[in-house]
Amino acid sequence: MSQKIYFTNSPARIIDEYINDSGTPKTFILTDENTAKCVLPHILSESRQLRDAEVITVKAGDINKNLDSLSYIWERLQNGGATRRSLLINLGGGMITDMGGFAGATFKRGLRFVNMPTTLLSAVDAAVGGKTGINFNGLKNEVGAFKEADAVIISTTFFNTLPLEELKSGYAEMLKHGLIDGKEAYRRLISYNIESADWDNLLDMLEESVNVKRRIVTEDPFEHGIRRALNLGHTIGHAFESHSMKHNSPIPHGYAVAWGCVTELILSRLLLGFPGEELHRFADYVHDTYGPFVFTCEDYPELIELMHHDKKNMSSEINFTLLKDVGEIEIDHTCSEDDIKSALDIFRDLMHI
Repeated sequence: MSQKIYFTNSPARIIDEYINDSGTPKTFILTDENTAKCVLPHILSESRQLRDAEVITVKAGDINKNLDSLSYIWERLQNGGATRRSLLINLGGGMITDMGGFAGATFKRGLRFVNMPTTLLSAVDAAVGGKTGINFNGLKNEVGAFKEADAVIISTTFFNTLPLEELKSGYAEMLKHGLIDGKEAYRRLISYNIESADWDNLLDMLEESVNVKRRIVTEDPFEHGIRRALNLGHTIGHAFESHSMKHNSPIPHGYAVAWGCVTELILSRLLLGFPGEELHRFADYVHDTYGPFVFTCEDYPELIELMHHDKKNMSSEINFTLLKDVGEIEIDHTCSEDDIKSALDIFRDLMHI
């Protein structure tokens, strides 16, 4: 993993130093309408190097992470005279870093870009690791490319503008990292009160969490092996997310991951003997923090069909990352539809649906 990652409470100073050292002739900032109002003015007021940057603003929300928005970004880069020596700064949440990264990976076959995540979710997940993409035909991240940002600048100073729902969404990915890292990290995370977060303390915890991902991505940058550990909770979580989008009631990505982790820990319990006490502890935490994801047995066929579209599948079988215990990872497990239905039944019981 060659990208530079900065953990700082002075993000404007770091981006100025980066631009000055790299000799960038022209800079573009990609952001969404919400970030343009809440965060961009603060960065522009503190940064000398960004005052002349061209700002590209797209509509907010994951529903707008699509081909139309991507085409608009390409058009603005082209009309703005962007070259391969230009720099694109992706300032925003996961939607912006995903789509901006894909724009950077494809425009002129590769434009340099820096991610400045403004949400906890994008800081711990989307901004780091080189996965870029857009949604297509109702499926999440269906089209994309592997392309690391040249640098990622992570600061908890951005998070004071976030609603609690956004903080919780990002924290779900940190919990997932704790589950795959080990019991010590996991227990610190599950004991922390994200609802009254201290920003300096959270920055330290965030660095620890991101470093879990860095270690795995460095070992397996293109997801041929151990990187699939990072997909814990995502096979079912993405199905929950796509299902909610199809039914016009979208849910935050991190919430979907939290519910997906519960369901995949149930599969881990059924197939690998994951400790029942730890499953119930995690399920209770998720229920209390994120509430339930409500669905019925009539939704099972659609959810399973969505799981079949998951990019990790190598055949007609559905592929999962499961755990024998906290920190004991088992990648490339295939599960029968009967196993999945049983897990969905148990999930509904644990979530008191």
